[in-house]
Amino acid sequence: MSSNTFVMSRSPVKGGRRRTGEPYVPSIITTLGQRPACLVNASVTYVGNDLIYAFGGFDQYTDEVYNHVLKLNLKARQWSLVDNYGDIPGVRMGHTACLWQGDKLLVYGGENEHRIHLSDVVIFDVKTAHWTQPEINGPIPRGRARHSAVLHDDKLFVCGGMSGGDNAVLDDICFLDLKTWTWSRTWRFVPRYDHSSWVWSGKIWISGGMGEEMERTNEVWWLDFRGAPAFEGGPAYSPVSGGDERLMGANGLGSGSGSGSGTAQGYGYGAAVRSTGYAANTSSVQSNSATQIQRTAPVAPGAISSVKFLSSPTLPMQNVGSHFHVFSSGCLLDFVTPASGMPLDTSLSALDLDTLRWNKLADGKDLFSPLYRWHYCCLDPDGTHAWLLGCPRENRGGPGNDNAEEYLSDVLPIDLRKFGLLGNKMSQEARLEQRLPTSDTHTSSHLSAIGADLARTFNQLPESGSGTDFTVTALRDDDYQMDDISDPGSPIPGTTTSTDYPSSTTSASNSLSPTTTSSSSNVSQPIHVHRLILSARWPHFSRLYAAQMSEFHTKRMHIPEPYPAVKAFLYYLYTDSISSPPSSADTPNSSDAGPSLEDVASMLVMSNIYDMPRLRHLCVNRLVRDLDVPHAALIFDRANTAQEDWLKRRAASYCMTHWGRVVRTSAFRNLKRSSMLELCEVVDAEGRVVGGDELEAVGGLGGARLGSGFGNGLLLAAGQGRKRGRIGSVGTTPDGEGEGEEVDAEMGDEEGMEMG
Repeated sequence: MSSNTFVMSRSPVKGGRRRTGEPYVPSIITTLGQRPACLVNASVTYVGNDLIYAFGGFDQYTDEVYNHVLKLNLKARQWSLVDNYGDIPGVRMGHTACLWQGDKLLVYGGENEHRIHLSDVVIFDVKTAHWTQPEINGPIPRGRARHSAVLHDDKLFVCGGMSGGDNAVLDDICFLDLKTWTWSRTWRFVPRYDHSSWVWSGKIWISGGMGEEMERTNEVWWLDFRGAPAFEGGPAYSPVSGGDERLMGANGLGSGSGSGSGTAQGYGYGAAVRSTGYAANTSSVQSNSATQIQRTAPVAPGAISSVKFLSSPTLPMQNVGSHFHVFSSGCLLDFVTPASGMPLDTSLSALDLDTLRWNKLADGKDLFSPLYRWHYCCLDPDGTHAWLLGCPRENRGGPGNDNAEEYLSDVLPIDLRKFGLLGNKMSQEARLEQRLPTSDTHTSSHLSAIGADLARTFNQLPESGSGTDFTVTALRDDDYQMDDISDPGSPIPGTTTSTDYPSSTTSASNSLSPTTTSSSSNVSQPIHVHRLILSARWPHFSRLYAAQMSEFHTKRMHIPEPYPAVKAFLYYLYTDSISSPPSSADTPNSSDAGPSLEDVASMLVMSNIYDMPRLRHLCVNRLVRDLDVPHAALIFDRANTAQEDWLKRRAASYCMTHWGRVVRTSAFRNLKRSSMLELCEVVDAEGRVVGGDELEAVGGLGGARLGSGFGNGLLLAAGQGRKRGRIGSVGTTPDGEGEGEEVDAEMGDEEGMEMG
């Protein structure tokens, strides 16, 4: 190699920033101030700026229903009662409160102290503490409680719930257009209450809760409304219409009258009268009136599908523990927390909505103390942080205070990024939605428009007019071993020690060091890049570029990592993406293929070396999402080198679960001895390998694990067989075609499911 070539060090400079590798364990926060009682069916919403708002709910100790607004300041760790004004709504429980426009709570429905189900819409301005009630048009949906509501595309979608004196389970879906404040008609969907709903990838998803049998369900339903004018457009409202429209009577919308003004509301109910003519502790005027006529609603337009999970080593059982279902980063998250009198089989699990596969992100023992019970869960809008609100199982007042009232006194903050979740803004779905307009020169790429255009100039010869002005070399693709790239302290092949470097360039802060070796037998072909792009996208390169060293102007650099990994790393700098394209048809250019899983594993090490947290986050997310048998040992080794303790534990657990096949992979056989021993020592001293009839006897043919986490005795399953599940395609269409069709398909090792 030329003496004017720079060598990028594999390991960080001593004393520099490195990740500690310590496992992430969230700490419980105990709050002060006017803490609310452990209310039932209140709404708890994170509104930003480290503030959580709680509204309404039922006090099981006093049998009272409230309309209080309380605020929790997470920084100060203090609750306070909010004085609120305007059209103060009536007391309620089982309602929903969605954050709207960043500073408003959009409250819908619930039931009041007379157990009358409401269907009103009220808005609370967080900044002014003022309530307003918009003028609503269209057919008011049936009053309900314990339903779900989600905001999407200036619409409030409402699904299911309970209604009527007999608490009938509703199976409908409708939406309120927030531009015109007009309700749509109502369609049939799926009967549910106490469930969660969200919108992702053009579909409305329903999970959790209970159905008409009053049992927890293990099904996930979704409605694909893409291309359905009834959902994508605004509701067409006509005062006279057929179908399932309601005929509003004396208690319909706008029937109230009066001129009372709102007053500040404290813990006492008072007699604050709203401008609509009813007191704050009375039923809403938009209630389920006896004069409303309910006709049979049509099936919701669009494709309706469902999946029922039958078994899986990572499937959270819905009849165990207390569950909180939320959505983040293209995944359904299930917080399984300890429940009174139940076994402590707890976890944080994620259902990838693209693959419909469950994945355990953390064992409950690492997150949830058995000394606490959790009542509510809320997320920030980006889906990167969650907060569980609850109280100790034993009253802090001591044995003599067993009958004392419980309060929402404790908060468990959880950083979801620690478990490989990107957040909603960084997820692939969000990146596709927010990308720049399609390029005139590249219209069929999975990348953003500018990323696709830059990718076309990557690694092109300068003579082609691409403008490349810098070359990077790496280790030859066929000239490195696992040992060479697994130990950050190993000597760099083909280079000399720092004592051989010229004194002008041996600064301790400079990890780009020139080499005087002339050997190029282990050097890859050059990769042609643009200095400007590397400087703008790679902080370490930018610092060296700004130093203006004389050797730097030779426009060459050597990075002692495998050629595919270095090329993928540079490709990421151009495209801001490490995801694989959806299909080969979408990637007409070979340079647009995206990095392989092996490349991403090596890029994880590089992200740690050069302190690039965003790249590290993307790598961890893809590695845990695509973790499989051929790459499990490799990912374990790279996570160990990069000091990503959580990913290392996940990969080790996967290896133990699929041990019989993992040990037969080339990645396992290429592990250096120290890494192989460390992987084998994951299981405790009493662990053993079981298989065949013994494994079948304990119900583990699917590769199940006995015990949770390390040190509890993992079941290492050899000779795991594939099992067959039934997939029934009973999707309902507006034409009613395709119903009842069933096909057999071979399922994966990890779980069986039924799809409808």
